[in-house]
Amino acid sequence: MPAVSKGDGMRGLAVFISDIRNCKSKEAEVKRINKELANIRSKFKGDKALDGYSKKKYVCKLLFIFLLGHDIDFGHMEAVNLLSSNKYTEKQIGYLFISVLVNSNSDLIRLINNGLKNDLNSRNPTFMNLALHCIANVGSREMAEAFASQIPSILVAGDTMDSVKQSAALCLLRLNRTCPDLVPMGEWTARVVHLLNDQHLGVVTSATSLITTLAQKSPEDFKTSIALAVARLSRIVTSASIDLQDYTYYFVAAPWLSVKLLRLLQCYTPPEDAALRSRLTECLETILNKAQEPPKSKKVQHSNAKNAVLFEAIALIIHYDSEPTLLVRACNQLGQFLQHRETNLRYLALESMCTLASSEFSHEAVKTHIDTVINALKTERDVSVRQRAVDLLYAMCDRSNSKQIVAEMLSYLENADYSIREEIVLKVAILAEKYAVDYTWYVDTILNLIRMAGDYVSEEVWYRVIQIVINRDDVQGYAAKTVFEALQAPACHENLVKVGGYILGEFGNLIAGDSRSSPLVQFDLLHSKFHLCSVPTRALLLSAYIKFINLFPEVKATIQEVLRSDSQLRNADVELQQRAIEYLRLSCIASTDILATVLEEMPPFPERESSILAKLKRKKGPGNVPDIDDARWNVNGNGNAEQSENAEGTNKGSAHPFTDLLNLNSSPSAGASLLVDVLSDSSTPASADVSEENFSRFVCKNNGVIFENQLLQIGLKSEYRQNLGRMYVFFGNKTSTQFLSFSSSVTSSDTLKTQLNVHTKPVDPTVEGGAQLQQILNIECLSDFTDAPVLDIQFRYGGALQNIAVKLPVMLNKFFQPTEMASQDFFQRWKQLGVPQQEVQTIFKAKHPMDTDVTNAKILGFGVALLDGVDPSPANFVGAGVIHTKNTQVGCLLRLEPNTQALMYRLTLRTSRESVSQRLCDLLSDQF
Repeated sequence: MPAVSKGDGMRGLAVFISDIRNCKSKEAEVKRINKELANIRSKFKGDKALDGYSKKKYVCKLLFIFLLGHDIDFGHMEAVNLLSSNKYTEKQIGYLFISVLVNSNSDLIRLINNGLKNDLNSRNPTFMNLALHCIANVGSREMAEAFASQIPSILVAGDTMDSVKQSAALCLLRLNRTCPDLVPMGEWTARVVHLLNDQHLGVVTSATSLITTLAQKSPEDFKTSIALAVARLSRIVTSASIDLQDYTYYFVAAPWLSVKLLRLLQCYTPPEDAALRSRLTECLETILNKAQEPPKSKKVQHSNAKNAVLFEAIALIIHYDSEPTLLVRACNQLGQFLQHRETNLRYLALESMCTLASSEFSHEAVKTHIDTVINALKTERDVSVRQRAVDLLYAMCDRSNSKQIVAEMLSYLENADYSIREEIVLKVAILAEKYAVDYTWYVDTILNLIRMAGDYVSEEVWYRVIQIVINRDDVQGYAAKTVFEALQAPACHENLVKVGGYILGEFGNLIAGDSRSSPLVQFDLLHSKFHLCSVPTRALLLSAYIKFINLFPEVKATIQEVLRSDSQLRNADVELQQRAIEYLRLSCIASTDILATVLEEMPPFPERESSILAKLKRKKGPGNVPDIDDARWNVNGNGNAEQSENAEGTNKGSAHPFTDLLNLNSSPSAGASLLVDVLSDSSTPASADVSEENFSRFVCKNNGVIFENQLLQIGLKSEYRQNLGRMYVFFGNKTSTQFLSFSSSVTSSDTLKTQLNVHTKPVDPTVEGGAQLQQILNIECLSDFTDAPVLDIQFRYGGALQNIAVKLPVMLNKFFQPTEMASQDFFQRWKQLGVPQQEVQTIFKAKHPMDTDVTNAKILGFGVALLDGVDPSPANFVGAGVIHTKNTQVGCLLRLEPNTQALMYRLTLRTSRESVSQRLCDLLSDQF
């Protein structure tokens, strides 16, 4: 750009700035500014026309006053007039004023746009650059609408100067971020991608930034950039620093462009073309080799540039996760940085190794550095580096080193920074459960956690240990003995009292044979902690006392005396008072048998996903929790999701004084298992078409994940009664960025609207990063139907409008009411429905293993009652139910005949309506 000549110096501006600096007080400064504003206003309104120099000087003063924090309400028109000047300095000040002071709603936007258009059409590179910079700085929707179609043509024009191309690419990048729907790249895509071959590296650098952003949104459109990016990267990596002299930074050739190209390649999977893939592998190997070479300069800028390219190359290797040799080399290279004197390098090495630890190819290589990482945990001064060391230990943990890692984390916990203690507690709890071969070790570990960092042990952790102890007979006695010994300490954390009260209330009888832990000793020990505890813990202890009356009749009188005391019966807290009164009456009037029935031992909890992992993901943010072998596991260690759901449904009705402590019957908004799914990592691409991928999975179940991509996960939980239903829809933001303008609505075809009513409740328009949003749908079935409603979701993510459509699993069978029938009644009704139009029969091949238990579960999940002993052949399945609609009820009988030799099924349905028979047959036959 042209230099400013001596004549362009503004003496008046310099004097004004000097006066402001010399002011002794705020009042003096305001007085001087008001005087200057009055002078400028009079000059602008005077009869004498101002020349360009004067306008420029006064506009500069206004700009300076604004930057001091004072409001400016005039001078805008004079700044716009400067745009028409042919002098660079005057035009520059005009654009500067507009960029800083003019907002997108200004009445002057049209005039400004005219000035911008004139400069863009002038073909004067200096003026074009000023205009492009102004458009990028303001970045308003009005400017995007006016120039979004013109700027791409400037970018790809053959006669455009290189400096203008750079500005045009960066201006387009800015507009794409603010108004992505207004930047039409379709016709320009191929020519923009071709800029990667430009001879000017500045143009290539700017174009790469633009292409990377566009490729993240439309990867298929910019797939041709892979070959060009690899070719350009290869030329940079293999060139000597003198070949790219203008773009060599401290002996590193074009480091910024190399980083951008490597980042662009991370938008795609490894190249399919073998030659291209080989060339890229050579580039990555060269970068790794150069990292081993002695430095060419001792300056920190050299090492920073060199390491920037290296870490981005390692990020690409991790992203591809397909080259074992490169992964191991990357791991070894990072291992050298673990003991580097530069703190930032140690931090980045630990962070990258966390990701490497999740790869099957490099996990073992990462484990070789365990001693170095443990040493960093103990000696590192920087808390953020210690936190990354904890993350890496968590990521590299497996069955071979779990006890060592858990022991080191526990050892570090005693001196850990308060800011990361809760996170360490969660990770220790997860690892102890995940890799517990001997569950006595698990119990010891959790009790140690509570003893050392009780304030940071969340409810999810002690809920989980209770679930596991109750579900594993082999550890119950040990848990009771261990927790009894732990409670004998003079000072116990309240969480330990909760665990002790629960476990002794259930399994205290297993250690009652020892005189040192007799029933009375157990009760006295628990009651000695009672007065120190909060109300919820006292409520739990009262429940433990009534369980003691059932387990140990000999302490009944002692416990009744405690319950009868004024401190309980007249307690100010309603919950404690109610429990004391009800438990006292129960112990007095109930017979031994009734008491034993009401207070029987807790049944095993249904298998469910761990809520501890969900809490860790909420704390760390999506995508920041390294995977361990299997991020989802159940209490008993196996992962049969269908059995888990069935078991949960079966146990929902069980009443027990302790049941609600584990939050098993919590409302959907607090459901942990759904949240685990919502925050799990996935890379499914977004789709604008109606998603039906998971639709059929919901025919025989009501809960689960219906849709998931890299941004959003949608979970459902439904309940139906007769012709009415309620569906809870959970929207989980898997990113760390807000969803704005979020809306969700249900659409139905014209025919379906006459058959099904769906009422939606409005949702919050903003979904925070990592948060979950709930929407309730109320459903009414008016008559039988075959179609399904569609859930339409719209929101803005990073400025881009996202549209998602999901087919909702509202099927006719959801409105079944199961009907129990005797054999005689069934066959009588079967004959009554003998008209050919009322029967639908299909024979089909089994798609899944023919398992009797699974078939039973699916038929029950379909909604009918399973009738045992009705069919003469015990291998056949017979069911009955009634479809409820607002207008009518339709009885349904079904018979499923499996042929295990031929791996075939024959399904027969009879209903009073042909359309119902056909629809139910289509739905059910698809499940086997």
